[in-house]
Amino acid sequence: VGIYSTKRRNEPLKKDRPKWKSDYPMTEGQLRSKRDEFWDTAPAFEGRKEIWDALKAAAVALECNDHELAQAIVDGASITLPHGTLTECYDELGNRYQLPVYCLAPPVNLISERSDEDPGDSPEPSAATKKEFQLKVRLSTGKDVRLSASMADSIGQLKKQLQVQEDIDSGHQRWFFSGKLLTDKTRLQDTKIQKDFVIQVIVNPQALQANKTPTSE
Repeated sequence: VGIYSTKRRNEPLKKDRPKWKSDYPMTEGQLRSKRDEFWDTAPAFEGRKEIWDALKAAAVALECNDHELAQAIVDGASITLPHGTLTECYDELGNRYQLPVYCLAPPVNLISERSDEDPGDSPEPSAATKKEFQLKVRLSTGKDVRLSASMADSIGQLKKQLQVQEDIDSGHQRWFFSGKLLTDKTRLQDTKIQKDFVIQVIVNPQALQANKTPTSE
């Protein structure tokens, strides 16, 4: 049997997300815990951490319907998809990675815990929400960054803080929590985030290119 990993078939990423049903109706919190547990433990078993980080960023982008960004992340990490899905993929060394379906899409029997009220009309923040804490954000590059935040802060304000700290233009940042895109007007108190939770920040690949100094060919 010859090694064929270098010539494995590579399909473009499909747009349709898998449909699946959980054994029991699952809340958003339970789904988030299940995903966090997988992403925390998966890299410990096999494969390379940078590939797991890329797969996680691609899965988040895909769930937020940013198919183009997901494809760019996969291509940028030289990940091949024999079936055009993230459920089975390989890195350039031939290592195999499998993502469970619950990391790619919520179940059809998901119980929503959020109200549909528009967070844009939040009342003035109380003194309790102004208390600062260290907010952990995980960049799609795999880097973890801590920001000084209070529950009254908007995502737009935090993007500017990350821009100053990491030199990433706020227009090139996309913030996700629990698989949902956070708009600039959203305040932390509207996201139901807690102090030990991590917010995912997908950085536009072009922003990273712009920050690299050009090397002479």
